[in-house]
Amino acid sequence: MAFLIYLDVCCLNRPFDDQTQERIRLEAEAVRLILTRCQSGEWQLLGSEAIDDELENTPAGERKLQMTIWAALELTKVTLNEQVEYRTMELVNLGFKGQDAFHIACAEAGNAHILLTTDDRMLRLAARHSAMLQVRVENPFQWVRSVTNDRRE
Repeated sequence: MAFLIYLDVCCLNRPFDDQTQERIRLEAEAVRLILTRCQSGEWQLLGSEAIDDELENTPAGERKLQMTIWAALELTKVTLNEQVEYRTMELVNLGFKGQDAFHIACAEAGNAHILLTTDDRMLRLAARHSAMLQVRVENPFQWVRSVTNDRRE
């Protein structure tokens, strides 16, 4: 299946985090696998102005350059419009931080199959409000395990 995937910026950052922690290493591997499958055309990456805004505010350097290259794999990009802006405010009223709400609104507007994040707070809130969201929000490692049927512990 050709998944349309929305990776938030914390996912793009994950390969640069401390890989000595098992959780971080597994999430980084999952993000790299997702990006590889998007690059090959097997899966598709959805971009957004929310991602562009965060990348713009990332300090210059190798990390920013690589994340910008990965973000450029996007098939399509969701731009800010009245619908996205309104939905962002609805999500903020549910308790999501502004940038997290913007990411969810963009993923919904772009009809993403999945929004992936490593942000535990966002994952907890999304689970609590899943019936009110139009996109599934999951951890990249957990999601990759489920879609590739890899049940290693």
